[in-house]
Parts: sequence; C-alpha cells; structure tokens
Amino acid sequence: MAYSFDAFCNDASAALTAAPGSAGREKVRELLEELLKNKAFVTEVCGPEAEIGTHQIYRDKDHDFVVLAHVNGPARKSPPHDHGSSWAIYGQASKYTDMSEYDRLDGKSGAGSAELKHNTTYRLEPGMAGLYDVGAIHAIDYPEGARFVRVTGTDLAAVERLKFDVSAGKAEVIESVGVN
Repeated sequence: MAYSFDAFCNDASAALTAAPGSAGREKVRELLEELLKNKAFVTEVCGPEAEIGTHQIYRDKDHDFVVLAHVNGPARKSPPHDHGSSWAIYGQASKYTDMSEYDRLDGKSGAGSAELKHNTTYRLEPGMAGLYDVGAIHAIDYPEGARFVRVTGTDLAAVERLKFDVSAGKAEVIESVGVN
C-alpha cells in the first residue's frame, strides 16, 4: 500500500515533535520523498489535470507547517532568496528543478547591501526532496510545466523574507503573494 498524504502529515508532525530543529526537518524531507512515490497522490495534486498555481493542501495545527502543491505553468528562474525565520522543503513531482545554494559573505542578515557567494547547483528530479533550513539562501530554476510539493515551516506570507540581486549587491524584502 502506498504511503498516504494523511500518514505523511501525521508522521511529519511527530518528527517535528520528537526533534524540533534541523534533525526533525531532515526527517520531514525523507518522509516527503516517501510520499512522492505515491503516484496517485502526485497525480491528484500535481498531475496534468491540476489547476495551475500554488495551492495550500494542508496546515498543521500543532507545528504550523504548511504543505503546498506548486503546479507551474511557464518556466521560471527565481533570484537567490531565503525563507526568513522559516524553512522549506521542495519535493519534485514532475520534470525537474535546478537548485543553487549561496552563502552571504557580508555578515549582515537584513535588507540593504549584500554580498553572496554561489556554492553549488544541482538538480532535483522527480521523487527527490531538498531541505533549505532557516536562513538558507537558494535560487530555483525550472522548465515549463515543472511541479513540486513544498513544505514550509509556516505561512511564508507571515515572515519577512529576502531576495538578492547579486549584480547590484543588495537584498530586498520580498512582497508576499497569497496562495489558493
């Protein structure tokens, strides 16, 4: 029997109770990879018939983590960004996402001048999940029609996040947009 979405939500909550820090988030990443093996779930939330957009499909009442289905239309490449005081786990459902990770070198943490160093770029293929912990800076690049399931530590509209303009050497606060 396939690992169910309900089991994932319950197991993720239990993992964050048992280990509230990075170890618990790593366990949630592993659980998301297991969930992505459930083809019926992937088809239901990210399949060809799913409506284009970002859809909240679960919010945990105890830990406040959010599960989102990203059903993307056009190709997109984001600037480097963080998730502020939250974390995010991207689980690839279809096609791929190229992930780039960065370090901030200027010792600052907020908006204003910022110096980044690119560390690595790698590809998330279907079934793979990547954890971007609190304060991690990354950029995403995916082709038309790529889809993923993302778990965030909270509703990202509720936290200040930054996007980085590497060529201008600056960080700006991201203007949040809602989800369906």
